[in-house]
Amino acid sequence: MESSTPEQLRPSVDSVTQDMNNQSLNDVVVVDDGKLKSLEDLDWDNSFIRQLPGDPRSDNIPRQVFHACYTKVLPSVEVENPQLVAWSESVAQLLQLDPKEFERPDFPLFFSGATPLPGSSSYAQNYGGHQFGQWAGQLGDGRAITLGEVLNSKSERWELQLKGAGKTPYSRFADGLAVLRSSVREFLCSEAMHSLGIPTTRALSLVTTGKFVMRDMFYDGNPKDEPGAIVCRVAPSFLRFGSFQLHASRGKEDLAIVRALADYAIRHHFPHIEDMNKSDSLSFSTGNEDDSVVDLTSNKYAVLVLSAIFLVSAWAVEVAERTAFLVASWQGVGFTHGVLNTDNMSILGLTIDYGPFGFLDAFDPRFTPNTTDLPGRRYCFANQPDVGLWNIAQFTLALQTAELINDKEASYAMERYGTKFMDEYQVIMTKKLGLPKYNKQIISKLLSHLAVDKVDYTNFFRTLSNLKADPSIPDIKLLAPLKAVLLDIGQERKEAWIDWVKSYIQELAASGISDEERKASMDSVNPKYILRNYLCQSAIDVAEQGDFSEVRRLLKVMERPFDDQPGMEKYARLPPAWAYRPGVCMLSCSS
Repeated sequence: MESSTPEQLRPSVDSVTQDMNNQSLNDVVVVDDGKLKSLEDLDWDNSFIRQLPGDPRSDNIPRQVFHACYTKVLPSVEVENPQLVAWSESVAQLLQLDPKEFERPDFPLFFSGATPLPGSSSYAQNYGGHQFGQWAGQLGDGRAITLGEVLNSKSERWELQLKGAGKTPYSRFADGLAVLRSSVREFLCSEAMHSLGIPTTRALSLVTTGKFVMRDMFYDGNPKDEPGAIVCRVAPSFLRFGSFQLHASRGKEDLAIVRALADYAIRHHFPHIEDMNKSDSLSFSTGNEDDSVVDLTSNKYAVLVLSAIFLVSAWAVEVAERTAFLVASWQGVGFTHGVLNTDNMSILGLTIDYGPFGFLDAFDPRFTPNTTDLPGRRYCFANQPDVGLWNIAQFTLALQTAELINDKEASYAMERYGTKFMDEYQVIMTKKLGLPKYNKQIISKLLSHLAVDKVDYTNFFRTLSNLKADPSIPDIKLLAPLKAVLLDIGQERKEAWIDWVKSYIQELAASGISDEERKASMDSVNPKYILRNYLCQSAIDVAEQGDFSEVRRLLKVMERPFDDQPGMEKYARLPPAWAYRPGVCMLSCSS
């Protein structure tokens, strides 16, 4: 087979290391005039409801919705003097929305759903999913209502969605609303994750509704009224693994919908797959005893080509690899999602649906921030890579059921998930330690030590860059730069750490990189500031009293997680004792 030239091949999977938000999402070429827009000037496209089958009904009565990808429904949340809590400047820039629009007195009315945005056409998406490993059937957007898709002058497609805007047919027994507590967390973490360089849905705005919502936060029979709120979430698409699973589960009649969804996703969000060069004959060996070969060019849903220049994968493999990249990124910063059900998995490889999430404080591989997950810790930090693979298996099974891919292609997608995860994770950990190359023994021993001594994950890696690569430093002084993070350890543990530091310094010294250069490199990948749960709670406590200043201040700090930010050091402190109370360090799915 003749290899393609760089000009003939377009990179896809490896491009996920770039900002996900810089994707070109359709083929229309538009000159970027840089003109800022008012809300009335937004360019709505609404391709999802235009190109996919919808529910003939438009009421919000909870019910099973068949043969449809969505239901047109209007926001129904009641508001009373809604207020703008905070907004993201960088998301406004993606939409080319004039910052002055956020000063409008009617802005909270538009982004609470009380007043329809001109050009929008709202709907709730229909999908299913596995919850804690069990098939749950139809789930859908029970309190999220999409306003539509906005195109900017770069032809980037951005779906705007109001979370907490009222009942939909998918609300089941719930009220379709959201409270300020959970909304602050989702708003802040969406933007914090983006600033950490991790693919994520974004958040444009957070508004209060002026109404109270009753919630039983701990599911213990003690509900209370909490302030209501709505987040405007933004992403190229909110399609999930469960979007495909539901229709694949409903029999032959709905299998065509799986294909329609796949075609839609590829056309709008994976356009390079449409453009693949069908003149090449491309295949791979499965590696099985029968040495069977899978033809790649015959199936755009499966895989394309591994060349000396680029790995260009088709859809199922690219979804798997984007997911692997995402999970590896989580492991690098100590993020635990908490609810990795298949309906919470984005086909774009984005972090989606921020519920009872948590960043590691003291390193604990079995940490789960979700009280519902405690019995089996299915979604604990250490299990996330395996759960990601399990979820990919369910996704590819849906495609197999619709006969879009076969067994070998599904297996290859899962294989690529494993390979991509390990490749990315090794790169991430190597950079975090400032090593010249991956060293499994040093990294494995370090993680073991962190777990034994319950060392703060974020602060340790940030402090580690202060070590000098000088093998002549006497043992008694080796741990001095780590004194602030190695707390309350006895002599035996000190000796274990000294042994590790000596091995680590030997590796660093062999690299020939200066201490200053290595520190700068390590500090650029090891954040000083992460959105610890107690920081969220501090902002929530005052916001519930009508003071939104801490939400806004925390947003600004988290926009620059790798910078020292003099004067903001308190946001890098270890959690105080009160942070370990229920509802702070661990949360339920109640929101």
